[in-house]
Amino acid sequence: MSIGWGEFFALASAFSWAWAIILFRKAGDSLPPFELNLFKNLLGFSLVLPTLAIVEGYQLPAFSLEELGITLLSGFLGIAVADTWYLRALGLMGASRTGIVASLLSPFVVMLSILFLGESLRGWQIVGFALVMGGILLVTWRQKRREVDAEQLKQGVLYGVGAVFLMAIGVVMVKVILEERPFLWATELRLVGGIAGMVIYLSLRGRLATVWNRFRQPLPWRHILPASVLGAYLSMMMWLAGYKFISASEASVLNETANAWIVLLAWLVLGESIGYRKVAGLLLTSVGVIIMLLV
Repeated sequence: MSIGWGEFFALASAFSWAWAIILFRKAGDSLPPFELNLFKNLLGFSLVLPTLAIVEGYQLPAFSLEELGITLLSGFLGIAVADTWYLRALGLMGASRTGIVASLLSPFVVMLSILFLGESLRGWQIVGFALVMGGILLVTWRQKRREVDAEQLKQGVLYGVGAVFLMAIGVVMVKVILEERPFLWATELRLVGGIAGMVIYLSLRGRLATVWNRFRQPLPWRHILPASVLGAYLSMMMWLAGYKFISASEASVLNETANAWIVLLAWLVLGESIGYRKVAGLLLTSVGVIIMLLV
């Protein structure tokens, strides 16, 4: 495997997502997870729209009905449901524990890619995968469990596992479409699927007015706005670009570095503690990524 745009996008996406998570944590509980996810997706849609006009134009490419349905469903599962559950897990059990659960994304993607895309990791790539996973677990494991109520921890784990599994399903099911159709159109259609699902849900529950009133209240926009730009625009586009240019299995392993970045940035920005174990985990993860890039 040589270093190229796919590897760059996968790693840059991880770094951008880590910054988004740090800023979402600084925003605290100002918005519930569902509303926070809806806002970031609406902002992401608004930012992709002019980008689409400049790069690809507004004429809808020749998506078949099947491709259109798969792309919209991918957005509903991977954006509307998965991101909401991820943010809920983040609020229930904190960034480090959520990072442990998020490390399951790569095994899920590898498993689904082997089953449905015919992909596999070989030789030294397996070694790199093991080092990345080991480094992430070393960084995030054995936190102070008394800080989180047992029931909250249980709920957080369930939401987190469900979130990363749906993320894996969402990206694997759209992998071929990302390779064959215009990239920005596929990205925007995924956002449409996610937003449409969330708006329909709010309409059925009669909560549209309530959510709109929440957005009009004083909120820590200095954290929410940049976090949403990073999470729903820059990070998401680079995340999907990584899956477009390299295999889903390889991209998912490189995406795992986000969890190590979260720990490092939490130390630098939020003042959370970092010890020798976390430093060793970061180094182990870095070695694994280097192996994945050079093999």
